[in-house]
Amino acid sequence: MIESSEPVLVDVSDRTATVTLNRGASRNALSAQLRSTLAQRIRELDEDPGIDVLILTGVDPAFCAGLDLKELASGAHDIADSVGKPDRSQVPLPPTRKPLIGAINGAAVTGGLELALLCDFLVASERARFADTHMRIGVHPGWGLTVLLPQAVGLRRAKELSTTGRYLDAATARDWGLVNHVVEHDELLPYCRQLATAIVSNDAAGVRAILQTYDAGAEITVAEAWVVEAYAARHWLTQGGGRADEIATRRAAVQAWGRAQAGD
Repeated sequence: MIESSEPVLVDVSDRTATVTLNRGASRNALSAQLRSTLAQRIRELDEDPGIDVLILTGVDPAFCAGLDLKELASGAHDIADSVGKPDRSQVPLPPTRKPLIGAINGAAVTGGLELALLCDFLVASERARFADTHMRIGVHPGWGLTVLLPQAVGLRRAKELSTTGRYLDAATARDWGLVNHVVEHDELLPYCRQLATAIVSNDAAGVRAILQTYDAGAEITVAEAWVVEAYAARHWLTQGGGRADEIATRRAAVQAWGRAQAGD
């Protein structure tokens, strides 16, 4: 466990920021302070021109246990302060222009599962577990779970997870499409940083543009998404992207990348 009183830790290396939830004794439960600090740090890092990729994880043993129920039970903070606004201002992770990789090191439960779903994609430790226990607590999800979970695993599986509250192990989460990869626990952050290095090696503006296109397309119909992509492609070209001289310059690097991948 990382020894620090800071609720959120940030480490920056090679244009990648690793953001760590640091309330290990409380299984990284989302207290009001943690939610506020996390949102502030994510916004700062998203605006930092020296950073291209974000990684979100937690100190062991958990990724995030969801809202701090002890704090809520004390009456210090009303749960209505945490959910209920359609403008997403209460969601614990603000939207980012840069790729956000979720490094799920342990249990991601209820609000912690929603936190994971707000990442662009997930890599899980073999120790990771996922569960939606909103209905066991008696709280309705308000951070996008009923939208994002069906997108990840399909509607019927999402309904099963939410109505049973059963835990999903890392291997099944991968099979269901919730996570992209499952790795040994000690390899979790190194693997995520390898992915971040691959992302950093691409055109940063292009990466942000395609993420924006994906996100916009996910919220509309398929027919509308085709229009969004066409508009985004045209906008990219009119803003100077995809110039012939740039493509020629990068051609050798792209070919070398392809040969390296083929040799894996």
